[in-house]
Amino acid sequence: MTSLQVDKHDRNEAAGAAAGTDEGYQRGLGARQIQMIAIGGAIGTGLFLGAGKAISKAGPSLILAYAIAGLVIFFIMRALGELLMYRPVSGSFSEYAREFVGPFAGFVTGWTYWLFWVVTGITEVTAAATYMTYWWDIPQWLSALVFTIILYGANLISVKLFGELEFWFSMVKVTAIIGMILICAGVLTLGFSDAGDTASMTHLWSDGGFFPKGIGGTLMTLQIVMFAFLAVELVGVTAGESKDPEKTLPKAINTVPWRIAVFYVGALIMILSVVPWTHFQPGISPFVAAFEQMGLGVGAAIVNFVVLTAALSSCNSGMYSTGRMLRDLALNGQGPKAFTKLTKSGTPLAGTTFSAALMLVGVWINYQWPGDAFNYVVSFATISGMWAWIMILVCQIRYRAKADRGEVPQSTFRAPGAPYTSWFALLFICMVIVMMGIDKDARISLYCAPLWGLILGVSYVVLRRRNPQGAAFIKR
Repeated sequence: MTSLQVDKHDRNEAAGAAAGTDEGYQRGLGARQIQMIAIGGAIGTGLFLGAGKAISKAGPSLILAYAIAGLVIFFIMRALGELLMYRPVSGSFSEYAREFVGPFAGFVTGWTYWLFWVVTGITEVTAAATYMTYWWDIPQWLSALVFTIILYGANLISVKLFGELEFWFSMVKVTAIIGMILICAGVLTLGFSDAGDTASMTHLWSDGGFFPKGIGGTLMTLQIVMFAFLAVELVGVTAGESKDPEKTLPKAINTVPWRIAVFYVGALIMILSVVPWTHFQPGISPFVAAFEQMGLGVGAAIVNFVVLTAALSSCNSGMYSTGRMLRDLALNGQGPKAFTKLTKSGTPLAGTTFSAALMLVGVWINYQWPGDAFNYVVSFATISGMWAWIMILVCQIRYRAKADRGEVPQSTFRAPGAPYTSWFALLFICMVIVMMGIDKDARISLYCAPLWGLILGVSYVVLRRRNPQGAAFIKR
């Protein structure tokens, strides 16, 4: 590509992004909402509930696992940021896979990420209904139905309302973690509460050492750690509807290190200093355990409210992203044409409705047959979410090579250290997948992947015969 062509390409892309008409969406997400969507994407039930199991397996060394995994997540997000500033579009993962790997890669990525959020939405709305029984004796199916209808309606009204809901959902989670950190700091420095006499930072190394279960125990928690970070990439799906993506998205991505440092590393350091790691058990929230150790009886109710919020936030994100992914696939001839339609407010009606309906069906199936078959599908969410990360990294590596050769414009937000950092992140993810295969509790996540791959392969062959255009990349 000549310098004249690059300049013309830049002007056309910038004009389309500024006008917000390149995909028909309305750019209704402001900087405040993008920031909180980015923060909320990194904080979920994996921290509030899942960390208890990880602590019991690794002890204080879990802090190091979160720190290293957080660095890898930052590499992934900077790789995504470089692609977003090259071409900010909704449904970005499948778009970039289609452009830099091939139409089949875009097909697989789009449908896999859609399935990831449908399955996640099913599990989270089911969990939210379960959390409601803590306060009221309400049938779970009724709570799940009400939550799904409310979030579905909010996503259809406007993208701004979706962003506002995510802002407040994320605010609850952030406030809870900061509050816990401040309370633990007060216990350590002032010595108040029932834990005041025993709280000490020496708990981080005195109860069997920093690696009480050995390095192997720490490595085996990596799949739990990475699961906690799933959905951090959601900010990339918002690119096509951000008011000023060139400013808001880089700022949101650059906050990843301090978010992880505070909300994961900082919170765990404080909690494990107040409560020895030997007191934690799988299935019990570390936040609840810390409140109980301090003699604060309201802890369980507070954590229940926070995890309810986290579950609703995840389901809300699922409603948002599934509709965009289906529309992106349909626009490229890789999905039903009905999914291309937008409402007057710029929301993908058909795709969102179809996904919401599947979530309700999934909730009903979960209640009727809560057996191993459904658990296999739910566990597949982990590996399908990682597929999106893998494609982000592969696309960034290929994009950077093309950009350095002058075939495509250079991004205004280049990933530092790339492509070496991207290769490191890819190797790290591969190591995590190997660990999942070794761990009998996590191995279930890999069982459905070959079956899903076969379904997609057969579907693509049929698609290519019926609609050859769907097997070709057409840049929008």
